[in-house]
Amino acid sequence: MKNIAVIGAGTMGNGIAHTFAQCGYNVNLIDISQAAIDRGMATISKNLDRMVAKEKISEADKAETLGNITTYTSLKDGVSNIDLVVEAATENLDLKLKIFKDLDELCPANAILATNTSSISITQIAAVTSRPEKVIGMHFMNPVPIMKLVEIIRGYNTTDEVTNTIMEMSRNLKKIPTEVNDYPGFVANRILMPMLNESIETLYNGVAGVQEIDTVMKLGMAHPMGPLQLADFIGLDVCLSILNVMYDGFKNPKYAPCPLLVNMVAAGKLGVKSGEGFYDYSESRKAEKVAKMFA
Repeated sequence: MKNIAVIGAGTMGNGIAHTFAQCGYNVNLIDISQAAIDRGMATISKNLDRMVAKEKISEADKAETLGNITTYTSLKDGVSNIDLVVEAATENLDLKLKIFKDLDELCPANAILATNTSSISITQIAAVTSRPEKVIGMHFMNPVPIMKLVEIIRGYNTTDEVTNTIMEMSRNLKKIPTEVNDYPGFVANRILMPMLNESIETLYNGVAGVQEIDTVMKLGMAHPMGPLQLADFIGLDVCLSILNVMYDGFKNPKYAPCPLLVNMVAAGKLGVKSGEGFYDYSESRKAEKVAKMFA
């Protein structure tokens, strides 16, 4: 298990590629957009520079990590000889089902197909392939090179062998894998997203302002980041998508997204990625915030 493909060069995809490459794996980073690949590789290089500056790695380590990554805009070429593929595309069910149908046809028969989905059923994704026993969830946390947790989610048909292989591989990445069952939101987002949604409801109802809500949770509950700031960092569109998956999956009104969240996403106020969410983010502040995560 040395040859890895990562689908998607966005925030999660480039972080996953960075992590595998830094641990000595051969990584094919795939995206349909060359511009997205260029941005992803630039992010990896900048994050490695920060690690060099902090003396966590050497310049030689950085060069070796970048040398372990090959980029592709062709899915067929990028997955032709891989042992594991990790899909990290947008959190959209139809898109993921299409990608997995294509991966099933294009990947070697023995390849394991993993998804970084944060909420969508692994069993549902696996059902569109001819190898459901080899489909599994690897839910990394953002920022991937820093965060230790990986949620490992086995679908209804995922074998013990595949699960054990992915658990061991996660340990090789210096992560802490935790196996959870295949229900909407798994564990991390089933607990986190209702908290974020309730924080947005608290703002929507005029109980307190943005700064006040985040201050209460940081100082009163020892959270490293306030819930509204965290929602901005995750992406308000991602939060909305996950809440919708959970609401559809459980049919429980407690998972219904707050109208304020719905309206902010419709208005394009997505958080850090768009420059504005519950907070305002200039380019310099955005760079500073990301740099602190790697401090």
